[in-house]
Amino acid sequence: MSSVPLKIGVVAGEASGDVLAAGMIKQIRLQYPDAIIEGIAGPNMLQQGCRTLFDMEELSVMGLVEVLSRIRRLLHIRKSVFNHFKDNPPDVFIGVDAPDFNLPLEKKLKRLGIKTVHYVSPTVWAWRENRIYGIGEATNLVLSIFPFEKAVYDKHGFPCQFVGHTMADDIPLQPDQAKARQDLSSIEFTEDQKVLALLPGSRAGEVNMLLDIFLHSAAKVCDALGSLNVLIPAVNEVRKQQIEAKIQAFKQNEIPSESLVINVLLGQSRDVMIASDAILLASGTASLEAMLCKRPMLVAYRLKWFTHQMMKRLYKAKYFALPNVLADKLVVPELLQEQVNPDTISEYLVGMLSDPNSTVSDEFVPLHKMLKQDADKQAANAVLTLIGASNE
Repeated sequence: MSSVPLKIGVVAGEASGDVLAAGMIKQIRLQYPDAIIEGIAGPNMLQQGCRTLFDMEELSVMGLVEVLSRIRRLLHIRKSVFNHFKDNPPDVFIGVDAPDFNLPLEKKLKRLGIKTVHYVSPTVWAWRENRIYGIGEATNLVLSIFPFEKAVYDKHGFPCQFVGHTMADDIPLQPDQAKARQDLSSIEFTEDQKVLALLPGSRAGEVNMLLDIFLHSAAKVCDALGSLNVLIPAVNEVRKQQIEAKIQAFKQNEIPSESLVINVLLGQSRDVMIASDAILLASGTASLEAMLCKRPMLVAYRLKWFTHQMMKRLYKAKYFALPNVLADKLVVPELLQEQVNPDTISEYLVGMLSDPNSTVSDEFVPLHKMLKQDADKQAANAVLTLIGASNE
């Protein structure tokens, strides 16, 4: 392999996978600077020199109903990616999360004799554990980000390595709120105004489902506190335009108090989280990042009716917010479906913002340490070891 460039295929389906893949690619390039890396990439992966065959945004679809409405396009993309790698076989293919898209692709590539890795275990610990047999058939190795996942794979005899999470390595155990506010130079912070971060999700469907409710909740919080500084980070320019359109409609229809200040930022979600006094966010990886940022949070999620009915029958875990799943107890409040309404949300948030002596760090620091495992390097070495290319 040393005589020709290493060739790696990688597909990420959303913003969180883009971050994980980019960190791993950076570490691979330290050993193989001339590696050819291509697949479906987000902005972070592109910065690491990954060539993308399709816009990652096309894969960022949530819920059963939404996926079904776009199934023909998704199948076309997957077939095109498969044909590309069939004609240009990589030394290894890595599917990053997005299991409904990546696992069938991995299975077909593995049958061609291509080594396959799945980075981020599907939630077999939460629902449909028998999916693990399909995962084992599709992959040579699973890289897990949570420690309890490996035990499930070990029980069934499938290779799995716990690597931790790259965000746990990047974020200090004690984040500096003053510095984060200083880094957000376009935002004016005052001592007498509380700061609320709103993160309604990275997908278009999530923003459509949650942002209106989040904005109405913020308006109620502002009425209770007298003023409020709201920060909304957008994962990309497309999402920023969607968020700004929603805010414009909200202001026209509701005419909120002038004391409610709303700022939309492109990126900078971590600085926004650390700078905030509390966070209202959609369930998902963002709740993990908020935990690592040591911020009080309220996790909320709504699903289409049919999707929710299906999940009620299938989901077996006690919690859905990742901090609670990791701790195996309720450390942050979580709201689902009808509970996600402005009255309930604002009641929680007013309590959080009125309490200057939050003890969230006492719960969050041990969880942070659990995930702090030098994930990018571990993931890169696991992939290279699998194909006999590690120089470590």
